[in-house]
Amino acid sequence: MSESVEDRYRGQAYSQANPDWHAEDSPWKADQILAGLGGWQPVSVCEVGCGVGAVLDSLHQRLPAATFVGYDIAPEAIEAARAREDDRLSFRLADPGGDDDTFDLMLIVDVIEHVADPIGFMAAVRHKAERTVFHVPLDLSVQTLLRPGLLIGRRESVGHIHYFTPETALAAIRDAGYAVRDVRYTPVFEVAGHTPVARAGRAVRRRLPTMASVRVLGGYSLLVVADNRGPA
Repeated sequence: MSESVEDRYRGQAYSQANPDWHAEDSPWKADQILAGLGGWQPVSVCEVGCGVGAVLDSLHQRLPAATFVGYDIAPEAIEAARAREDDRLSFRLADPGGDDDTFDLMLIVDVIEHVADPIGFMAAVRHKAERTVFHVPLDLSVQTLLRPGLLIGRRESVGHIHYFTPETALAAIRDAGYAVRDVRYTPVFEVAGHTPVARAGRAVRRRLPTMASVRVLGGYSLLVVADNRGPA
């Protein structure tokens, strides 16, 4: 029997390929999220698909008046995340759609590209908060279409099974029942590796207008702030 999408995270396949669960980029992601909120400081925050909890931990250090709860279905990730817990930060090995707890803000950061049904997944957790921040890799570009091995490489290494442009990411979020408030492009290439090739790519992208890089070379994600449109 072939492995399901969820089995990859509930078992050891993903953690063996990505033992740090991308925690090294978390302070940068936390800064991007706070910039997207434009000064608003929520009092309660949850993260769906929190991994080892590094993004929430970074935000918890930046928002000292807020409480934080992380959800994930991966036992190894939650076990590692619990080392970060304190009186304002906790983690649950659970499907977030299965409880009635609600928050000021929900985070879905680099998650929907991993799940079998992105629209259904987003709709199922919409009740968790009135406002949500999504962060979605923009894997589709001229470069990845001309070099399809790049997309397969991301599928095999980091588990991306859906690939988005800005338009398809926004359409999926709206189809799941959210009203988009704000959109910005985050330069993931700035924190993506330190090899000579990565450094050369950064130099080129910094010289290009943002949308030229998004469309042609990639290297950006989409940060979307959205409101819940009403009951699911």
